[in-house]
Amino acid sequence: MAVGVFDSGLGGLTVLEAVSKRLPEVAFVYYGDNAHAPYGVRDADDIFQLTCAGVERLWAEGCDLVILACNTASAAALKRMQETWVPKDKRVLGVFVPMIEALTERKWGDNSPPREVAVKHVALFATPATVASRAFQRELAFRAIGVDVEAQPCGGVVDAIEAGDEILAEALVKSHVEALKRRMPHPEAAILGCTHYPFMQAAFQQALGPDVTVYSQAELVAASLADYLTRRPEFIGPGTVSKFLTTGDPGSVSVHATQFLRHPVRFEAA
Repeated sequence: MAVGVFDSGLGGLTVLEAVSKRLPEVAFVYYGDNAHAPYGVRDADDIFQLTCAGVERLWAEGCDLVILACNTASAAALKRMQETWVPKDKRVLGVFVPMIEALTERKWGDNSPPREVAVKHVALFATPATVASRAFQRELAFRAIGVDVEAQPCGGVVDAIEAGDEILAEALVKSHVEALKRRMPHPEAAILGCTHYPFMQAAFQQALGPDVTVYSQAELVAASLADYLTRRPEFIGPGTVSKFLTTGDPGSVSVHATQFLRHPVRFEAA
């Protein structure tokens, strides 16, 4: 039994790296649905079905707790999964919550009325599906008032990362940042609303400028998971072996994962 980490492809590896460093004693099973990436251009029903299939595969590995390390799945499928599909003895958690907590400086369970927060102008960079869902804006509005969010759908960035084309990914990042800044010239903070994007965090920061605080999810999710497992240690389980599964070609996926993480990663066929 281990903790499952699900993603549409390679992006969730940024989260896995952070949670593995934070919780070195915990075994993780990573599932990348590389055969169907990117999720960001799919419709909500398609994302729901693919996400459920991946989570079931992780349950088969003994992962009663699964982290959706994919903003698109968290935005488009998680609420429906939790309300209609996840059995009582399993848990599926998303990556939005820690980001909202950090931005609003309040815990998820704090149900007091929305209040003003320090940051007023926020740039959100995400996949087209995440932007279309408006999930980030909806959850933020429950907790904060007076925050202007400008969302930029970043078409092509995930494809370039999955293909291992860093030069194209950097060029696309620069183009998307320029497009957003035409609508919001002076953002105070930027949310990298896709777990693939931390691979390009330096490119985002350079294009945005030094005065913009860039929020990346990996470290926030790691801290949140550590807190959750402290409260619910039964979901850690006795597993000791971590593994990597992919619906894509294991050899190719392993090469690209190793390229971005800069240490060897070996995927097996899911």
